Amino acid sequence: MSVLKTYQDDFKINENEMITFKEMGNIYEIDFSSRKNYCPQIQLLDKDHYLNLKTGEVIECKHIVNRSENKFQVGQSLKRLRDLINTNVIDTRYWKWITLTYAKNMQDTKQLYKDFEKFMKRVRYRFNKFNIEYIIACEPQARGAWHIHLLLGFDKIAPFIPNATIEELWGNGFTKTTQLDNIDNVGAYLTAYLGDMELTEENISILVKKGLELTKNDIKEVSELDGIKLKEPKSFIKGGRLYMYPPKFNLYRASRGMKKPKVEKMPYYDAKKKVGSLKPTYTSCINITDTNNNFSNQYYYEYYNKVREISK
Repeated sequence: MSVLKTYQDDFKINENEMITFKEMGNIYEIDFSSRKNYCPQIQLLDKDHYLNLKTGEVIECKHIVNRSENKFQVGQSLKRLRDLINTNVIDTRYWKWITLTYAKNMQDTKQLYKDFEKFMKRVRYRFNKFNIEYIIACEPQARGAWHIHLLLGFDKIAPFIPNATIEELWGNGFTKTTQLDNIDNVGAYLTAYLGDMELTEENISILVKKGLELTKNDIKEVSELDGIKLKEPKSFIKGGRLYMYPPKFNLYRASRGMKKPKVEKMPYYDAKKKVGSLKPTYTSCINITDTNNNFSNQYYYEYYNKVREISK
């Protein structure tokens, strides 16, 4: 099926249409789809085969070698991570953004989580006057060694912690703390570069061996990194790091105290009452149609940022 995607600027949603309303701290999202599919399309028969319920065909499962082979699933994981961060990181004064790096080429994922658990025990013991929560995203470097991006949350305004203290508590290499001041969508900011890899000859060589076929569309340039404006733009391979993740590896984890986004189904009219006088920060309407007119759908999206609206 050949799919045509077009954007519509003048779309108006009926106030009685059922939408999905998502509340995440300072952020609201409204999603609408004109067509919904509640029926499963496939049935898993065994670990190697599934049944296409529409055609009756038995199809052999394709087992992935790394996470790059299922970019849709990775995209969904990053979206859930973004939503989790935005739900919990409401005031950045209570949070620290820390990167934990190994000095050695440590590639064992089980050891990775053991080391992090030990680190958190030390942190909670050292700062026992605080109730501490966390969200982490784990990334493999080009050489194979892992590093951890950590959001460390405190129930009071976070104390100043010298980098030397964090390195001592980590005990496995190097650490870096980055400021989160003046960022009104922390989830989008922190997940923007997860999965991408810097464009270097060494990285290209590694990824080509893992199956990457590099094109111009796979490369992007950035002028700012970790909130710091770069003297010269850097080039990155979009999704390059996904070739380094083992299959089924969880890109992120969170402590039990982290809240989940509040998701509700309701008429558009009720959603507009919830956002009140806030104006949408961003809206989008996409029409998707196959060239034979056998299928069409319309996706509408509204995004509201309370912090950005108040700061105007």
